Amino acid sequence: MEIDPFIFRLSIFILSIFIGYYVVWSVTPSLHTPLMSVTNAISSVIIVGAIIAALSGDNEKIFEIANLYGYLAIILAAINIFGGFLVTQRMLAMYKKKKKREK
Repeated sequence: MEIDPFIFRLSIFILSIFIGYYVVWSVTPSLHTPLMSVTNAISSVIIVGAIIAALSGDNEKIFEIANLYGYLAIILAAINIFGGFLVTQRMLAMYKKKKKREK
């Protein structure tokens, strides 16, 4: 008996959702900032692949579906990186000592 490839991939996807949920919600707040930095690094690798996908193909056919998905991936990964850096900066600011006001 052979398993349908779609069902096999769907079951892997569902299992990864559960694993990701439990991994993310079991992280302590002190580890959040280093994990965000790793996520930003992964997103930068995604941007490199997205640039390759966006610029692949013929010069005459710029608006093929792979090119459009590449451009969309560039935009979404850039938003993810920018937001990740903002969150990381905000988390690091929480650990800084507050300066006392001089009278």
